[in-house]
Amino acid sequence: MIEEKDISLERAVLIGVITKEQDEEKSKEYLDELEFLTYTAGGYAIKRFTQKMDMPNPKTFIGTGKMEEVRQFIVDNDISTAIFDDELSSAQERNISKILEVKVLDRTNLILDIFAQRAQTSYARTQVELAQCQYLLPRLRGMWTHLERQKGGIGMRGPGETEIETDRRIVRDKIALLKDRIKTIDKQMAVQRGNRGKMVRVALVGYTNVGKSTLMNVISKSDVFAENKLFATLDTTVRKVVIQNLPFLLSDTVGFIRKLPTQLVDSFKSTLDEVREADLLLHVVDISHPNFEEHIASVEKILGEIKSGDKPTIMVFNKIDAYTAEHLDDDDLETERGARHYSLDEWKSTWMSKVGNNALFISALNKKNLEDFKKRVYDEVREIHVTRFPYNQFLYPDYDYEDME
Repeated sequence: MIEEKDISLERAVLIGVITKEQDEEKSKEYLDELEFLTYTAGGYAIKRFTQKMDMPNPKTFIGTGKMEEVRQFIVDNDISTAIFDDELSSAQERNISKILEVKVLDRTNLILDIFAQRAQTSYARTQVELAQCQYLLPRLRGMWTHLERQKGGIGMRGPGETEIETDRRIVRDKIALLKDRIKTIDKQMAVQRGNRGKMVRVALVGYTNVGKSTLMNVISKSDVFAENKLFATLDTTVRKVVIQNLPFLLSDTVGFIRKLPTQLVDSFKSTLDEVREADLLLHVVDISHPNFEEHIASVEKILGEIKSGDKPTIMVFNKIDAYTAEHLDDDDLETERGARHYSLDEWKSTWMSKVGNNALFISALNKKNLEDFKKRVYDEVREIHVTRFPYNQFLYPDYDYEDME
């Protein structure tokens, strides 16, 4: 649980469901992530509510009895926000707001809010604004019910249009404008990528908060913003990196997440061009996270959606120091160990058998095993470079990796 350290944090309750598709353990994992999202957005989760259901209630997401329990807790504990773990329909959001009489957010809205806070460049802000407009459009009726009245009076007779329709038209026009703006910036960025020449491109990909930016800082000796919060990086950062005398481009991309809002996938696809055009992917994984295998599956699913799933990839298992410490402190003496109880050496054996020699185990924060990492990246980049420039092989002789920092 995240401790409440600042009285200015917004007090919230989290609400999820347990279904056939999402069992109790899975629901807990999602709520853990939702709590971290809430903290990242500037809130503090006071309590969680879950309910077992065949499927979410189409009117209020959860049942009336559980909803009354939530409402009473909100009244008794001065709660200002209720956050639901799945995307709510406009009707559900409207109905729930009438019952709870507090701000109601769903997972999508929460992630959009974090993206809005994190966006630094005009490009990122434009992408976030587009996603927000796409999310807002079907919810206008619920947010501005007072605009349902038909315009009337002098000069307004005839077919006309309701104010809600006017607002929808305004939002649609805004969406079209933002899409045009993104297309313009995309063309500019495509020119920039073209101006980089034929240098080998390496992209860091992975789940959010796995240490991509920390690794970027260590390898490129740059100062990319890194923080122990979700989505610390939104804007793609590209740095020229030289290992020995071999230059290549290294890019740090936005982190992925389970249940990623479709609006964000659509609006940020242009940002992921760095991934599409990369020659080599470094898939960074937080091995200390108990659900890292599911994180890997989520990232691979999104890579497949953007047609980058077949690119040469090195699995970089990060935070080995955190995993080792957590494992040594584990007093669980189960007779049959689950996957999360494997030792690090056992994990290495397991994953080496799955991905061959395409797995590395490092700690970017404590700079452990970075020599192996640099050697492996150098070998891969050199192979791509030699294929691209066959007459320049003599420029990159083998060297003693023991001397690397």
